[in-house]
Amino acid sequence: MRTLNLNHVYWMDDNGHIKPPKYLYLLLAFLAKAWVVWVMSLTQHSDRAALVRTLYPMQADFVQALMVGAGAVFIFLLVLAERRRKPEWVMPVFKQGRAILMAVLVAEVVVWVQRFTHSDMLFHWGVALDAVALFWCGIYLLKSRHLKVYFKSWIPEKQ
Repeated sequence: MRTLNLNHVYWMDDNGHIKPPKYLYLLLAFLAKAWVVWVMSLTQHSDRAALVRTLYPMQADFVQALMVGAGAVFIFLLVLAERRRKPEWVMPVFKQGRAILMAVLVAEVVVWVQRFTHSDMLFHWGVALDAVALFWCGIYLLKSRHLKVYFKSWIPEKQ
């Protein structure tokens, strides 16, 4: 006999819409980490490029990470549009959000491989932690029921 699972009730907000998963925000922050680093570097008045150079020694790696992170920023904008429930023309793109996230994750893996080869394939903690995070992000994208339901949940409001 199946038991009744009420965990899905916690996915709902006060209006009866499914809330975005908290781990989605962590995933987006990880995929857009170059954008986060860039914004953080803007707050340093003495040497704005020092933080970027520390985390991305090769300028090409930083530019590629910004391009890949643009996909995560785009998904974040879609999540904001879904929370406001407008504009409705975004709805078909939002429903493809999980596939877009998967493509952004694959692009992030390609950038990670390039960063690893630029470090002469020597062990570095940052590269290793990125590999572990990419692995867990991939598992989350494939297995999260909340994420699957969330990206299918935006239905048109009745007038």
